[in-house]
Amino acid sequence: MNTVARTGLRALPAFEESVLVLIDHQPFHFANVNSHEPTLIVNNVIGLAETAKSFGVPTILTTVVEERGGYLVQGVQDVFPEQKPIDRTFINAWRDDRVVEAVKATGRRQLIIAGLWTEICVAMSAIQATGEGFEVYVVTDASGGVSKEAHDRAVRRMAQAGVVPITWSALMGELQCDGAWEEESLPALAPDQAEYDGAAFGWEAQLLACRAGTGD
Repeated sequence: MNTVARTGLRALPAFEESVLVLIDHQPFHFANVNSHEPTLIVNNVIGLAETAKSFGVPTILTTVVEERGGYLVQGVQDVFPEQKPIDRTFINAWRDDRVVEAVKATGRRQLIIAGLWTEICVAMSAIQATGEGFEVYVVTDASGGVSKEAHDRAVRRMAQAGVVPITWSALMGELQCDGAWEEESLPALAPDQAEYDGAAFGWEAQLLACRAGTGD
């Protein structure tokens, strides 16, 4: 079994080795999220999607029984307007061959997952993928459960199975790696999608614009 290293550089995800799977960010599921304020999760998952796109991390979108659960939230779909989500019937996304084949087609072994609900669709997929040799990271603040207890127990259960919990802003920092940001690598995030970093991203964007204008 291939598990995430606990220490050292290999314990940190790298954009060259990562693939992102977003699971079931649909209206029906958001209506039953009580572990977080739902708008916070919406903002965070959009930020996560923008981050993945900025760093060239392959991203797979998936929904479950779309006709009942609703379409993927528009803010995430807008990041990948040409991509049609894989619509499943399996609760466990990792039991759908199309999802697994899409991940394997990238040739990458670091799997980043976020979704609804943490204790069901996310946990099932993360635990199974870990058992099949993937290094799995779950973005906990871009995921949500039906209660705080359900979310917290799922995160603990996944961690015991070798999954690494991480927040999307921490993930973004680890993917960025180098603090000397270049314009093309700076994710284009709105302040409400950047949590407490919104003002800092705005400042950085203005600085880059000023440098471009002065030729510095």
